[in-house]
Amino acid sequence: MSATGNWKITLATPLGPQEATAQLLENGGALTGTVDSPMGSETINGTVNGNKLHWIARVSKPMPLDLEFDVTVEGDALTGTVKLGMFGSGALSGERI
Repeated sequence: MSATGNWKITLATPLGPQEATAQLLENGGALTGTVDSPMGSETINGTVNGNKLHWIARVSKPMPLDLEFDVTVEGDALTGTVKLGMFGSGALSGERI
């Protein structure tokens, strides 16, 4: 199933759960879109390999940080991990909205 669509995402971080919405567009092996959170809106560019997604989001709040996402799409659900720069990594879950 395609990742194209709107998603509600929850990240487990050292600061507690962080929620965001994502608008993703899958086109062959490319993934584009935006992720909106209370910390701002970020444009993403990534890759698709089967049901596996990978992208990096560069955030500026609360500090400049690259977040590296490795996500699996299963129907209307997302699961995976996000590397939080120097803060380690956390779990990610999401559902299609």
